[in-house]
Amino acid sequence: MGKKLKVAWVTFACCEDSSILFVELLNDHFFEWNEKIEFRVCRMLKKAALFEDIDVAFIEGAIALKEDEEKLRHLREVSKKVVAVGSCACTGMPSAQRNYFDEKTKGEIEMVINRFGHMEKVVPLKSLVKVDYEVPGCPMDEKVFLEVLQKCFSEFGV
Repeated sequence: MGKKLKVAWVTFACCEDSSILFVELLNDHFFEWNEKIEFRVCRMLKKAALFEDIDVAFIEGAIALKEDEEKLRHLREVSKKVVAVGSCACTGMPSAQRNYFDEKTKGEIEMVINRFGHMEKVVPLKSLVKVDYEVPGCPMDEKVFLEVLQKCFSEFGV
């Protein structure tokens, strides 16, 4: 068996449509990727998670909680590459729409924000950590994702 790309797939604040598309892509590429990818973290596929020695972290969603910011920073530390997947991860939107609420609406949701420990603003990944690649779209652009994955295979000699 040859070298495998050690991958994490993690989702933060979003609708998880890119994760659904990723599972659909697995239907088409399973046998090829099974030979090339070792999933260290992928809640959709396995319960156990190994948050260390990751080649590429594919991260979907924006950051809305301090706890998520800490998890993101840890992922950046243990990953050689970070890929922002989907609109929320790349731009913050649409998850960050509350950042633009008027004062009245902000007042109406303040209790929820405080109760669940949300940050004042919802932010894209690149505002907190270095992002190596972006896969835009809601859901992600399948063609761009496949191109980025192929670049990662190439960069890591897989």
